[in-house]
Amino acid sequence: MRYVFLGNTLQEWGVALAVALGAAVLMYVTKCFVLRRLEAIARRTQTRVDDWFARILRSTYVVFMVVLALYLGSLLLDLPKKYGVGLWRIAVTAMMLQGALWGDAAVRSWRARLRANADSTAGATSAAIIDFVLRLLVWVVFTLMILDNLGFNITTLVASLGIGGIAVALAVQNILGDLLASLSIVLDKPFVVGDFIIVGENLGTVEYIGLKTTRLRGLGGDQIIFSNGDILKSRIGNQTRMETRRAAFVIRVRYGTDPDKLAAIPDLVKEIVLANERTANFERAHLFQLGEWSLNYEVVYWIKSPDYFVFMDTQQAIYLALIRAFQERDIDFAIPMRMIVRDPDDKEGELPPFDRPQQRGLPPAQTH
Repeated sequence: MRYVFLGNTLQEWGVALAVALGAAVLMYVTKCFVLRRLEAIARRTQTRVDDWFARILRSTYVVFMVVLALYLGSLLLDLPKKYGVGLWRIAVTAMMLQGALWGDAAVRSWRARLRANADSTAGATSAAIIDFVLRLLVWVVFTLMILDNLGFNITTLVASLGIGGIAVALAVQNILGDLLASLSIVLDKPFVVGDFIIVGENLGTVEYIGLKTTRLRGLGGDQIIFSNGDILKSRIGNQTRMETRRAAFVIRVRYGTDPDKLAAIPDLVKEIVLANERTANFERAHLFQLGEWSLNYEVVYWIKSPDYFVFMDTQQAIYLALIRAFQERDIDFAIPMRMIVRDPDDKEGELPPFDRPQQRGLPPAQTH
């Protein structure tokens, strides 16, 4: 036991090793005990906090426990300064790596929760984008901390990265703009995958939201691709989020219709609209314009469903009911007409035989 190695006897080395072994076993047993308790609690509760801590604890690796235990044992030894500093740096580096793994596990746990709660594939896209950014941030920060602990001058490195980052940002500013726009889409959610949207003159169903582009499936089956920056600069109409659909149309009645019949048209239209079970409510019907060849009524009402096919079916049923009601009450829809006036002495301007109004049973001064 008198043999001395690095200024410490074999007995002192043995005690230090025993302390290190005991510390490693204690940390491992504590991890297993706490992990089992957390998993048992997680099965009984609906909260996600215990699941989150359990997943982080599972990412605690034995090798880091062993490194930390060996460092604790080395504190009992009288080692040269350079060895002490080296062991300290190794232990701190190991703890930082473990901290990076904990942060990475926390981000992945959040991503799994977001995917589980998502009601469409939009959740997966959102999770992928934010997960990429957060995990990159975690590893960059911990890498810089580890390099600083190992003695590297990270001030120069950070400054170099800053200058290089500015140059790269200027070179790929469009890509970075689309990346930031994708984060804005994910966080603000003006639309998600599966929504039917209108962007300018284009419309379609959102198929994919990526880091740079958003893709729509058009009504004709074609795929429409927008850069994320461009789509956020446009006016977006999200048809999927409609709760009800507003419908409006114009009824044109011919001049010469009895005024009493004209006065009854708004109530007649209201009765027909409210009789349809798909309409939510009737807004108005008014004679709003004395047109060139017709008396124009504007009708506005609301349909319960935002579905476009429901809208078309409801509109068709109301039109057919209006046609029947007008026939029963002898109310005529207006037909566009034009007046043709010519000089009877103008032989050159005489209409061809097949265009002469008299041959079609119409008054000489007008034709359809």
